[in-house]
Amino acid sequence: MVTRWRPRVRHPAQMVVAGFAMAIGIGTGLLLLPVATIGSGSASGLEALFTATSAVCVTGLIVVDTPGYWSGFGQTVILVLIQVGGLGIMTFASWLVLLVSNRRMGLKARLTAATETRTLGLGDVRTVVVRVVKVSLLLEGLTAAILAVRFGTTYDEPGPRAVWLGVFHAVSAFNNAGFALYSDNLIGFVTDPWICLPVAGAVIAGGLGFPVLFELRRRFRRPRRWSLHTKIVLGASAVFLIAGSAFVTAVEWSNPATLGRLDVNGKLLAGFFQGVMPRTAGFNSVDTAELNPATWLGMDVLMFIGGASAGTAGGIKITTFAVLFFVLYAEVRGEESVTIFRRRLPGDLQRQALTVVLLSVAAVVVSTVAFMVFTEFSLDQSLFEVVSAFATVGLSTGITTELPGREQLLLTALMFIGRLGPVTFASALALRLRVRLYDLPEERPVIG
Repeated sequence: MVTRWRPRVRHPAQMVVAGFAMAIGIGTGLLLLPVATIGSGSASGLEALFTATSAVCVTGLIVVDTPGYWSGFGQTVILVLIQVGGLGIMTFASWLVLLVSNRRMGLKARLTAATETRTLGLGDVRTVVVRVVKVSLLLEGLTAAILAVRFGTTYDEPGPRAVWLGVFHAVSAFNNAGFALYSDNLIGFVTDPWICLPVAGAVIAGGLGFPVLFELRRRFRRPRRWSLHTKIVLGASAVFLIAGSAFVTAVEWSNPATLGRLDVNGKLLAGFFQGVMPRTAGFNSVDTAELNPATWLGMDVLMFIGGASAGTAGGIKITTFAVLFFVLYAEVRGEESVTIFRRRLPGDLQRQALTVVLLSVAAVVVSTVAFMVFTEFSLDQSLFEVVSAFATVGLSTGITTELPGREQLLLTALMFIGRLGPVTFASALALRLRVRLYDLPEERPVIG
C-alpha cells in the first residue's frame, strides 16, 4: 500500500503564513506579465516580488515609480493585493467560503479566521468576517467618493479617472498601504484639506482595528461599557496622534524644504498629516528625504509602535506598548499586579508583550547592522528604512530604489515578517507545542 505524503499544518498561524505567501506568489506572477508594465518588456523578478510583497503586506515601499512603471493592469493588481492583504488572506477566504457553502464553516476554517481576525472564540468568527468586509467596503467607499469628487471638480480629472484615483487612494489609505498614483505621492496636495484629511481619516480608522470599530458602533455613547482593549487603543491613539503631529510640526516648522515654505494653515495641515502617517501608512505630503534627522528618529519610534491589533496597521501595536508601559509603571511603584483602567492584566499577556517587543527589536537591530555593513548609507537612513519596512509603513528617505538587490530582499523579508507579526511567524514555524508537566526550583538572579 502506497501512502501519499501530505503536508501537515499543526497550527492555524501556519495557514495564515501560507496564505500570505501564496498571495505574494500569485501577485508576483501577475506583475511579471508584460501587460503589467508600461511599454515593452516586463518587470524583473525582484521588482515584481518586492512590489507584490509591499502590496500584500500593506506597506507601500516601492522600487519603481507606481504610476510611471506599472500599467493600468499592473495598478489594478496592486490594488487587489492591497485589499486582500488588508482584510487578511484568511478573512477574505473565509468570507468566500460563506458565500459558496451556505454559511457553513469547518472547524479548521474557523480556527484560521480566528487567528487572522484576533477573535476570542469560534462562535463569533463567521459574524466577524462578514462585518470586517462590510466595514472595510463602507469606509473605503465613503473616502473614495470624497476624493473622486475633489479630483474631478478641483483638478479637472475626467470622470472615470477621478473615480479610479478616488478608489485607489481610498483602499490604499484604509488599508494603511501608502501606495499612490502620483510620482511624488501626495506632495502636490500638501495644502488641500479635501485630499489630506479624508486620506488621514481613513488611515486612522484602519489603524484603530476592527474590534474597536465594531464596539464604537454598538456602544459609542456608553464609554463606561467599553472594553479594556478599546479604552487602551483610543486613549493611546489620541496621545500618539497629538504628540506625533505636534512633534513633526514643531521640528519642521522652519525647515524650508518641508514646512518652512508654507503658511500657518499649511504648516498645521502638513504637520498633522505627517504625524498621522507613521501609524502605519506610507503617504507623504512633504519630501521625507528632506526631514530633519530628529524628525526621522521621532518617526522611527512612532512607526515601531504602530497602530492597533486586528486592524490594517503594523508595528508592535499600541496595546503591546501600553501593556509594557504599565508593567514598568507598576514595577516602579512596587505593586505586585499590573492594572489598567481598574483591570488586572494576566501574567501570560505581559510575557507575550515582552516577547513581541524583543523579537521586533532583534529584527530591526540585526537588519540595521546589515545595512550599515553592506551599504554606504548613514545610520539615520538605514534605521528609518528598516523600521518602515518592518512596521509595514512605507515611508522612505529615498534610498530603497538605490539599494542593492540583497538589501531589497532583506526589506522584502522584513515586510513579510512585520505584517504577520513576530509571534505569529514563530508559531507558524514551530512543529509542536511543548507542555512541561513540572516546575523547577525557584531562584532569583540579581537584576540591574
